[in-house]
Amino acid sequence: MTSNPVFRASLVWGAAVTAVIAVVGGIVGLLVDGPRGLISALLGAVVALIFLSVTAVSILLANRKAGSDLFVPIFFAGVMGGWLVKFVVFLVLAWVVKQQEWVNDTIFFLAVIAGVIGSLVVDGIVVAKVRVPHASDVVLPGDENHDD
Repeated sequence: MTSNPVFRASLVWGAAVTAVIAVVGGIVGLLVDGPRGLISALLGAVVALIFLSVTAVSILLANRKAGSDLFVPIFFAGVMGGWLVKFVVFLVLAWVVKQQEWVNDTIFFLAVIAGVIGSLVVDGIVVAKVRVPHASDVVLPGDENHDD
């Protein structure tokens, strides 16, 4: 699929942005609340990385079935299933993290929010910069890959 480079670039750049958030958030967290703040920022960055990766990975996996009769159901099941899993996991994780004394809720929350905003910015830039043809995966008569 010609959309694969977009999702791969999104994963790579999202990981880079998350690494920056982990470093900056970790330093700020350490200065604000010591080791507890550092752990909270790193945990928030990891959660953000996992969440931003789920959709792109589900689409990349679904794209492996492109051209088959099951592509559309697999694609939408993967995307919607990923969103539902992220929603439920986020709610459970927020509740569990809130109960932990070793986590600074504010630093964790800010790291997750920074990760979400960072991933949205990365996705916007990647979609704007990656060149994808308007008509993708089309086989025309006379093409080498055309099966008669």
